[in-house]
Amino acid sequence: MIATDSTVEILGFYVNGKWERPQGCTLGTVTNPATGAIIAEAPYAGEADIDGAVRAAHEAFPKWREVPVVDRVQPLYGYKALLEKHHAELAGILTRENGKTAEDARAEVRRSIQMVEVACGMPSLMMGDSLNDVAHGIDCKTIRQPIGVCVGITPFNFPAMVPMWMWPFAIACGNTFILKPSEKAPLTATRAVELLHDAGLPPGVLNLVHGGKQAVDALLRHPLVKAVSFVGSTPVAKYIYATAAAEGKRVQALGGAKNHLVVMPDADMPKTVEAIIGSAFGAAGERCLAGSVLVTVGDAAGPLLDLLVKRTKGLVVGDGSEAGVEMGPLVTSDHCQRVAAYIEKGVAEGATPLVDGRELKKGAPSGPGGFFLGPTIFDHVTPEMTIAREEIFGPVLCVTRVETLDEAIQLVNRSPFGNATAIFTASGKAAREYSSRIEVGMVGINVGVAAPMAFFPFAGWKNSFFGDLHAHGKDAVAFYTEQKVIMSRWF
Repeated sequence: MIATDSTVEILGFYVNGKWERPQGCTLGTVTNPATGAIIAEAPYAGEADIDGAVRAAHEAFPKWREVPVVDRVQPLYGYKALLEKHHAELAGILTRENGKTAEDARAEVRRSIQMVEVACGMPSLMMGDSLNDVAHGIDCKTIRQPIGVCVGITPFNFPAMVPMWMWPFAIACGNTFILKPSEKAPLTATRAVELLHDAGLPPGVLNLVHGGKQAVDALLRHPLVKAVSFVGSTPVAKYIYATAAAEGKRVQALGGAKNHLVVMPDADMPKTVEAIIGSAFGAAGERCLAGSVLVTVGDAAGPLLDLLVKRTKGLVVGDGSEAGVEMGPLVTSDHCQRVAAYIEKGVAEGATPLVDGRELKKGAPSGPGGFFLGPTIFDHVTPEMTIAREEIFGPVLCVTRVETLDEAIQLVNRSPFGNATAIFTASGKAAREYSSRIEVGMVGINVGVAAPMAFFPFAGWKNSFFGDLHAHGKDAVAFYTEQKVIMSRWF
């Protein structure tokens, strides 16, 4: 029997500026990963619920698009101030429903605020181009106009930040928006929308619904939806892209990853180890930028692994809300079991476990219902092994040894994924060659998590992204607008 908190929050939908608790919906449960306790229940939207939210957004669009862009961003300025005021509160909610450490949660909320800050610059970001006398007496200019109702379908692992990759840019461009957060972690998004309501956003401009596949399919196929943004696993990203694109919608679908960290013999080993720890085990490995394959070049393996194994074994794993904890639980019991099964698969396929996260169960700091698994390091992993090929989405790091940088580049480029990678070296020549030749969208040089700031795009390649325009940065402005060319002549 699953334990429950003394109070279980009942969530609702936010539609046309009002909170509502629809009757007759299936209720999904939200758990605290550190305890296994139920902390909330969320109604799962059906087709009728989705239709109501889309129509509310559609009806709000004509009036919102006519609001001057300098006025459209004013609620975002107020919202930014509210996010700053409630920073600690949002981080606490995030840790409670997701499990990541308080430090990680605060950093995520900070990144969310940065997205809003950039979207506030929409008066400049939306500017077009112009040229007089392209022909005798004829002038030409381009303008950007909003496209209509946009949808965001977001994951559990960054419940504060990823929605902000989407809707602040969309509504600042003049669109209306429907957010469907992960059913595993909807509390952070709910509180964030409450604060947006307090900032004075007009009714219908942003709407929030909860649900699973039925709700997603209804959004993908609704004729009034013009654009869909998604972040999640590669199989689902492919499905989102194919389904929504077949309906004639604009789509950006960010998928999974298998990110490689390449370490050269001349790397600063102590600093490299800290970067690897943060990349592989930060957020319990539940992020699409997590380093999951460590490629050691030449003589790097010996000194690197000595330090890395010692540091990994000393990591403090526990409830992310407690001081001193460096890694929290995984998000659900099912996911914890799935990651543990990958560890078993690695052992069965012949990889050498230098650190086995399953041993955390012996005297683990978790409560009886927590979804804990310790950090794991496998050595002598070959590219053919399952743990080297598939996205595990947990704290499992696979070590593959190669002799040369060229061999490392070939190894990385054979991966069907292309989200992020990093090289650790003191050589500018090696760093330049790696960043130039590697077939990956985001590259770190002595940076373990190559996460771009809000004004640059999140530029995954290959099976890590489906679409043409990436999330946030200038790509977001292009994605959420339609460009129009105007030729004029006056007699």
